[in-house]
Amino acid sequence: MIIAKQYRCIHSATCHCTKGHLSEEVLFLMAQHLNWNPNVIATLSCVCKWFDDLAKRILWKEFCRARAPKMMCDLQSSGSHSVDGSWRALGKLLIYCSGATKGGLFNHVQIPGHFVHRTRFSRTSGRSFLPPQCRNDDILYVSDPCEHLDQGEDGDMGFFRGIFKSFSMSKVRKLLIKKRTSFHPTEVCPYCKAKLWSMLQAKMIPHSASCRLGAYEDSIEYYVCLNGHMLGVCTLLPLSDSEGASEFQ
Repeated sequence: MIIAKQYRCIHSATCHCTKGHLSEEVLFLMAQHLNWNPNVIATLSCVCKWFDDLAKRILWKEFCRARAPKMMCDLQSSGSHSVDGSWRALGKLLIYCSGATKGGLFNHVQIPGHFVHRTRFSRTSGRSFLPPQCRNDDILYVSDPCEHLDQGEDGDMGFFRGIFKSFSMSKVRKLLIKKRTSFHPTEVCPYCKAKLWSMLQAKMIPHSASCRLGAYEDSIEYYVCLNGHMLGVCTLLPLSDSEGASEFQ
């Protein structure tokens, strides 16, 4: 069932939601009992602004902690009680492959976005996507590629996504600014709607990224948004070739 999002109230005296309304504690326990089901959280956030605020402040945060506890602990280890771009955006990044629209970020590629059951994010893999001069200071978590096989002339495509820790203080961000890299003129981050930098345009994609992905080196392209969300695409090598690339690495 699709519920139209309502933004008319924040629980005013005339709000129908306040009549026999459950408390935050009860809703928290209910979501916990349902193992922080993202479908339930998304549905609750559509009821009104009060529910939407509760979901953004608490429920999406608990969903992220339950889905990727070690990564969340690391992302917050600097002392921050929130993450760049909001918990809701990070929750979406954990379970949603953005795909691509024709003429969008990845030009000719057209593959619909979709939800994924579970994705592994790795800090070790993330190092392979950082320029060498940034690897001692920056921390990036990157997912395994979401494979879309037999895409005609494009071959086997892989979409990957990631998140920087404390991106606002990262060396990657400083380098992008120093290089005067321009934002994408029309597209924005599919997770938080922030502006996007092209790592390809900035010439900051290292060779190690293709080895980690098992992909053709000249096929890799990825973007980083102002909140440190990363999304990219590549053309995957045939299995035998990608095994060789892994051994080379």
